[in-house]
This record gives sequence, C-alpha cells and structure tokens, in this order.
Amino acid sequence: MQESVLLNFFTKYCVVLVCLCGVHLVVALFFYLTESPIKFTYYRKIKLDPDIFSSQSHRTAALGIHDNGTEAEVNKLLYGDVIKDDVDEEPLEPCPETSPLLVGPMRVDFSEPVNLDMVREENPQLEMGGRYKPSDCVALQKVAIIIPFRNRGEHLKYWLHYLHPILKRQQLDYGIYVIQQDGEGTFNRAKLLNVGYVEALKEYDYDCFIFSDVDIIPMDDRNTYKCSSQPRHLSVSMDKFGFRLPYKQYFGGVSAMSKEQFQKINGFPNNYWGWGGEDDDIFNRLVFRGMKISRPSGDIGKCRMIRHSRDKKNEPNPQRFKRIAHTRQTMNTDGIKSLSYKVVDIDIDLLYTQITVDIGKP
Repeated sequence: MQESVLLNFFTKYCVVLVCLCGVHLVVALFFYLTESPIKFTYYRKIKLDPDIFSSQSHRTAALGIHDNGTEAEVNKLLYGDVIKDDVDEEPLEPCPETSPLLVGPMRVDFSEPVNLDMVREENPQLEMGGRYKPSDCVALQKVAIIIPFRNRGEHLKYWLHYLHPILKRQQLDYGIYVIQQDGEGTFNRAKLLNVGYVEALKEYDYDCFIFSDVDIIPMDDRNTYKCSSQPRHLSVSMDKFGFRLPYKQYFGGVSAMSKEQFQKINGFPNNYWGWGGEDDDIFNRLVFRGMKISRPSGDIGKCRMIRHSRDKKNEPNPQRFKRIAHTRQTMNTDGIKSLSYKVVDIDIDLLYTQITVDIGKP
C-alpha cells in the first residue's frame, strides 16, 4: 500500500516536470523568435550611424551579433547602398587658376595619319557632343569652342586628336561645335562664328567662347583656352609667320571672348564673304568699345598651321578694305542682332557637335 502511494506521487511529479519543460521550451522559442528583428534593427542602427560604423569595437560587436557573419558580410551591412544614398557627397572645390596637369611645350606633327576611331579611344572620358568637365574639381569657366568649317575633314581629325587632351589637362568645362557651311557658295567665316555662338548657348550656359580655325594647333598647353578680363588673342606666334606676330592689330586664327565682351561688340560682322578682313573688323570693334587685346607670351603662344592650298569659293574678299574702314558705322547693325540662318542638320558625335547651316549668299 505504501509502495503504491509512493509510485503514484512520482508519476504525478514526472507529469508536472514534463509540463514545466514544455512551458520552458515554448517561452524560449517565443523569445528567440521575437529577438531576431531586434537584432536586425540593431544592424540598421549601426548602419545608419556614421559614428558607430567608424568604430572598430562596433565592427567586432556586429560580427558577434551576426552568428555566421564574415567580415565581407558585415562590411556590406555597415557600408551598403543605404549609406551611399543617405549621406550627401562633399561638394567639389573650384579648380586651381593654373592646372597642375599641364606639361608645357609639346611636339605637334602632321606626318602620321589620324582616324576618328583612334581619337575616340584616346578620349573615353568625353560625353556626347565633345563635352567634358573635370571630375575632381569645378571648372572656373564654361567654354564653347567654335570652329568654322567646310571640306576640311583631315584637318579636323588632327585638331581633335591634339586639342581634346590639351583642353582636358587645362581642366575646362567645354564643348566642341563645328559649324559647317552648307552648299558650295562663297565661304563666310565670321557669320559661321556668329551661328556657333548662338547655337552653343541653346545647349549650355557658356560664359567663354573660343573662335578657332580648324588648321591651327597650339604647341604649348599653358596657352589656356579660356577668357580673361580683356579679349584674348591665342595664336600669337604661328610657324606660318616665322613664329612672330605679323602685325600689332592681328586678331586671326584663335581668339577668346567672354559672353559679355562678345555681346558688347554685337559679335562678328555678317557681310565678309570670302577670305580676309573680318578679324581686322573685330579688332576695330573691340577698340571702339574701349577694350584692349591681351596675349600670352610668344613662347607660350606658339602654334602650328596645317599646310594647305586656298579653298575654292574662299578667294580674297575684294571689298574687305572698304568694309574695315566703315566698322564704326556698321558694327551696331551688322552682327548678332541682324544674324539670320537656317539649321540644315545636326550631327552629335562623341568628339564634337557638327551643325550644318544655310547662311545664304552675298
């Protein structure tokens, strides 16, 4: 009888013990399941707090929390896409006045042929339209480089081959605009330059304009293609003239004017058909508006010209001297204010934007 009572007691004890173990397991499972989101939340807090994820102790803690976590996985947690999206990038500093990338005098050679595919491969940083700006600083000027053009494809290849690397080293925010005259009529360089000015401003808020013939290559990248407080003549000493300035008033080849300076003189004249005269007209306009020409030194301003025969329909303009003599009377009415033309085609290449225009006839 006593043994039966004792057995009954132990049976009830075991049942109670088993029930308690079951309750313990349920409670343990409950806390385990509810604890995991808390841990994940802790990961997120570490991820979003720059003071935390810079600390090595918290990196160690994160590794401990993530049961099977590797260093790479924790790096992903701490420095993942959320951090990149949530933290603002530091603003870029302005580029220095003188670029540290310049190399100085350069060898310019036209004996080896150049093809545009090669030039594209040399300049992978370019954006379509011949656009570029530095990635590590903010350029001091936005520069549109305008080239009057017709039937000079080989010259353009050399120009692009040499100038893109130079302009990039000069840390410019720039675009290249090749303004091609449509048809076979008499060439009008100055009017094409006016067109380039107007068309470039439709795309970007340029504040500096470089007007360059397609056959002139600088021999020193310290000859910076940007504007200054006065209109600037860049092709100072060309091999064509024995590396000397042909005359004091010469403003041909490559020149630079700010938007304000260009508007002040009403741009280039539109009525110089054929070769010559428009550069002297521009010089007169600048003088009449109280401006002076600035230039680099003769050594830095050295340029090479690609040798070529005179183009057909670009013979010397017989009226150029008469027109130059009347610049003061014509400059207010003949220029940007009276410009008329029709865009025929726009070709956007990686290396340049080519705009073909109908500018009429003399």
